[in-house]
Amino acid sequence: MQLENGTLVSQFLLEGLTDTEELRPLLFAILLLVYIVAVVGNLGIVSLIVMDPRLHTPMYFFLANLSLLDTAYVSNTVPQVLVHLLAPVRTMSYRACLTQIFFLHFLAPWECFLLTAMSYDRYAAICQPLHYLVLMGRRTRTGLASISCLLALANALTHTILAALLQFCGPRLITHFFCDLPPLLKLSCSSTQANELALFFFSFLVALAPCALVAVPYVRVVAAVLRIHSAEGRRKAFSTCGAHITVVCVFYITSVLCYILPSSAYSGLRDRVLSVLYVVLTPMLNPIVYSMRNKEVKRALFKVLGKGGAC
Repeated sequence: MQLENGTLVSQFLLEGLTDTEELRPLLFAILLLVYIVAVVGNLGIVSLIVMDPRLHTPMYFFLANLSLLDTAYVSNTVPQVLVHLLAPVRTMSYRACLTQIFFLHFLAPWECFLLTAMSYDRYAAICQPLHYLVLMGRRTRTGLASISCLLALANALTHTILAALLQFCGPRLITHFFCDLPPLLKLSCSSTQANELALFFFSFLVALAPCALVAVPYVRVVAAVLRIHSAEGRRKAFSTCGAHITVVCVFYITSVLCYILPSSAYSGLRDRVLSVLYVVLTPMLNPIVYSMRNKEVKRALFKVLGKGGAC
């Protein structure tokens, strides 16, 4: 089937997570469990934030957005991977591949920018506590979320349009467990220079620039926390910031390693390992790292379960 842009390949084969038949049921069970935990945990957080008025604060506004993004992010790839673990042939249509690429490069950068906004929320809460609600008012946090969305949309449209212009006339095996740009570029029989440049440029815009922007407020946060005389106060502040920094580091580092290198340096095994971290495990960590250790979220959960006196 020849598409309008001259593409001769209408379907791709995916290499998948493993070719070992004995491992497939085990991987299916593990991934299914992780997916259920990620979706139920993140949607549970959103529900608690919506239902409990005490959680209607700037911090939980960003956390609710992050949870929704993580739910969509993990749902973009894991259901397809689960199906392929049980299927004898792992295929994906050309249009489905481009659709998955669009959402991957829309949702992941949106989360990167949102994590950056959350670092400034923590800076305002710790360094400017008296002005926190003014600095992070509804207009400010809505504006930050909207700008994050628009930047991510620009990234996704750029990569998807450039990928749609490529021609695929021969090999159709994608050495990955989902459709992504680096392994897809290896299959193109046309020039991928524009795609390589776009990947390199947006790696800085989406990953390295936000990393630098996260570091700036946290330098001031650490300085402010060290001036706190109470050991309990320092512990609580570092605990809140440490959770955010942990997720930021895992998400940004794995993303940069996957996308900043040119496709000529691409290693299927390496990228599959890194992709499992940021596509599958990171969304599951969100409800655990950010919320399950949070007394306010626990209080809201016990209230919903009818155990108001448990906290």
